[in-house]
Amino acid sequence: MRFLDWLRPGIKVKRWIMFGVLGLLLIFFGLQLMVRNRFYNYYYISYYIFVIITGVFLLYIAITQGMKAVIALVNKGYLNVSINSRKLESMIYEKRLLVKGPKIVVIGGGTGLSTMLRGLKYYTSNITAVVTVADDGGGSGQLRGDLGILPPGDIRNCILALADTEPLMEELLQYRFKDGMLKNQSFGNLFLAAMDGISGNFEEAVKKMSSVLAVTGRVVPVTLDDVVLKARLKNGCIAIGESHIGKVVAKESSPIDRVFIDPEDASAVGEAVEAILEADAIILGPGSLYTSVIPNLLIKDITSAIHKSKAIKMYVCNIMTQRGETDGYNVEDHLKAIFKHSRQGIVDYAIVNVGKPEEELAKKYLGETSTLVNMDEEKINAMGVKVIEGDFISVRGGLLRHNSDKLASILIQTIMEKTLLYDRKKIIEYFYLSERLKEKNKNRE
Repeated sequence: MRFLDWLRPGIKVKRWIMFGVLGLLLIFFGLQLMVRNRFYNYYYISYYIFVIITGVFLLYIAITQGMKAVIALVNKGYLNVSINSRKLESMIYEKRLLVKGPKIVVIGGGTGLSTMLRGLKYYTSNITAVVTVADDGGGSGQLRGDLGILPPGDIRNCILALADTEPLMEELLQYRFKDGMLKNQSFGNLFLAAMDGISGNFEEAVKKMSSVLAVTGRVVPVTLDDVVLKARLKNGCIAIGESHIGKVVAKESSPIDRVFIDPEDASAVGEAVEAILEADAIILGPGSLYTSVIPNLLIKDITSAIHKSKAIKMYVCNIMTQRGETDGYNVEDHLKAIFKHSRQGIVDYAIVNVGKPEEELAKKYLGETSTLVNMDEEKINAMGVKVIEGDFISVRGGLLRHNSDKLASILIQTIMEKTLLYDRKKIIEYFYLSERLKEKNKNRE
């Protein structure tokens, strides 16, 4: 910006400069009175101190608000502040001043969680994925029954989402055998099962696999206990096992009333609790509401830690309703279910898709009795939750999924605006993320 541009109305910088000048004048005026008039009595002393303190206060307000105004100009593109991301990363690591990005804990499971992680790892290496271990279907369920290990499927997907591997290695770990005794079994699941065999426990096995694949961040099972997920339907029927819940709901034509785990007193992994308490942001979902997100909240230590944490707490709502779990649900119903199984007020912001799929794809989902998740923003606000909207729709393999880049961008922007902007110790981190967002937007264009 040229000098004359700073004088234009609406820049919101001039007022803070004037505030700063006024503060300095008051400080100098108070010091001058103190030198000239000395200390005649306590009234004069009080007056000098009051004038100086007022000046310091005005100067402090001018500096803090002026910085925010300049940052806003940078974000809008009026000021060209270029930060070399690689140099900044080197500085961060060498001087150990701050981590590469904000401390983010994501909680859930399933495809949605791994999709989101692929987008978030572009902005921060300080990610902890807390993953459900209630899965008992498919290849994971088979290994769970045969080897007695915790289900590896969701954890495998999260590790691969955060891994820095060659495409061939990822393709290998995602490969499913098509014939024989290993039919439909994933090689990645077998890899993790083998790691479990040479490790002291499942948590150690996950760490070893993460180390081999150069994972950005951490992947942590929510508990090491062998938990079984159960659901009580509205008609009183009990469905046992994560993979059977949807089938029983369809058979009984009765929606889910509540889900619970056995044993009820399962202990959380200490690393997960510690990460939640230290987080800048906690993100629930996206994923199956009753079988991927809520099972983590049934671990009492996890819910308690989220409630105690000072982090910003967000829930990423699914794009479509899920047959057998959330038929006819809107965003408010999702939040009510989360509060019912944990605590009221455990979510600050709901990230909601407002994009529309193509008509042909929408008809396909409608034929499968699945519709877009709608919302009533006033009702959501009445629950103490604010809504952040965006078009997050992406189509992969003929299925609607969250767009990992768009979702990660809105999450990072929210964290920047609601957390980092008000922490002076993280101003470098704020600029770093701002630069990364600009780079990502350019690449998207």
